[in-house]
Amino acid sequence: MAFENYEVWWVTGAQLLYGGDAVVAVDAHSNEMVKGLNESGKLPFPVVYKGTANSSEEVTTVMKAANNDEKCVGVITWMHTFSPAKMWIHGLQELKKPFCHFHTQYNKEIPWDTMDMDFMNLNQSAHGDREFGHITARMRKPRKIVAGHWQDAATQAKLAVWMRVSAAWADAQDMVIIRFGDQMNNVAVTDGDKVEAEMRLGYHVDYVPVNDLMEYYKAVSDADVKALVAEYFQLYDHVPELEKEGTEAYTKVWNSAKAEIAIRRILKETGAKGFTTNFNDLGLMDQIPGLASQRLMAEGFGFGGEGDWKTAALYRTVWFMGQGMPNGCSFMEDYTLNFDGANSSILQAHMLEVCPLVAEHKPKLEVHRLSIGIDSETARLVFTSKQGEGIAATIVDMGNRFRMIVNKVDSIKSKELPKLPVASALWIPRPNFEVGAAAWILAGGTHHTAFTLDLTTEYFEDYAEIAGIEMVVIDENTTMEGFKKELRMNEIYYMLK
Repeated sequence: MAFENYEVWWVTGAQLLYGGDAVVAVDAHSNEMVKGLNESGKLPFPVVYKGTANSSEEVTTVMKAANNDEKCVGVITWMHTFSPAKMWIHGLQELKKPFCHFHTQYNKEIPWDTMDMDFMNLNQSAHGDREFGHITARMRKPRKIVAGHWQDAATQAKLAVWMRVSAAWADAQDMVIIRFGDQMNNVAVTDGDKVEAEMRLGYHVDYVPVNDLMEYYKAVSDADVKALVAEYFQLYDHVPELEKEGTEAYTKVWNSAKAEIAIRRILKETGAKGFTTNFNDLGLMDQIPGLASQRLMAEGFGFGGEGDWKTAALYRTVWFMGQGMPNGCSFMEDYTLNFDGANSSILQAHMLEVCPLVAEHKPKLEVHRLSIGIDSETARLVFTSKQGEGIAATIVDMGNRFRMIVNKVDSIKSKELPKLPVASALWIPRPNFEVGAAAWILAGGTHHTAFTLDLTTEYFEDYAEIAGIEMVVIDENTTMEGFKKELRMNEIYYMLK
């Protein structure tokens, strides 16, 4: 549903040199291509054809219109014929939305026996797109380049990635993250420059006193809480004793539901898309709102523990890009290490706040002691994560820039934790524990991540390109020697930029 109000625009480049009949043919080809893409079933929302641009004035007009249209989250450009690139300069200077340069062609195969000059005049993307590519390179214009035939599934998949990322970028431009409490215990990596984040990434981070949340908490009716508790018991496995009213365990579930309702209401009334908590500052709540955080993440609200607003915002973006995909995403924290030779791995958990979208089986609702923050019995969903190839990502503030760190990981089968009943995942960072963990630390990565089992590095590459931030990838090809050189070269680049 979140994609239903979005679209990307398609603008075809041409010129009037070839005559009016050629322009009519160009327009017909473009319409057919856009129609074919929309009917492919591969794209998350529509591509809208906005006509052929034949002059600087026409380019500038359509780019300004794209900026001002709230539904438009990006522009696809394609040079059907040779389109003199100087006519694109002013329009590209105006364009503020993400854009994709699509290097394709209406015709798929060369008609060797019949090809004549008329055919050539209408199939000149081979050099038209290079002319356009030169001006975008000279202008240092961030863009995604997709090369391939418009009917090929792999090409359509690349367009779909860029479209999802562009929609997530649009979503981030009015993203409010509210922090209940402030940064915890002088932690450095989860803090950062909120002013620069709003200028560069679109995040608006607001402090909200826990006392304000408590007014919502106190206003929640018993009828609403009772209905939500009944939903819990219907959705999640649990022991029958948990339903006994009057017991401490039932009271903890009741108060967790009350906290969930209160947090959801303040998020919706403030228009916030994410939030952070601080277990040193919980107001009247008798426990960390872990269950509430788990369920709100599943709805798409960003979450970060201990005031970590950057991870809360990144989680929201990861969730937004992955809507409709099957395997899910979550806020995660590096918890403890398991040394086992080539299978050495990292246990991922948090006190309680792991999203059930990544659960391997139906989560179990349980109440156990939690001796951090408020030392009390605390409700939570307990499960282990699905297995498969995943991505762990973070954004850190390096002082003169933001750096996105992306690590490809293999989520493997975890074991039950009878003495530590929390939701968890177990993964091996690529290329292996020794290099993956060391490279992450070398890059200044956080102990919190946004984890996804659906997205690939391509999504994050596109996002970093649109945002204009540094990105480093740790994967099966990473070596410490090469990674150190990359970080050093990046340091020089951003010092000179």
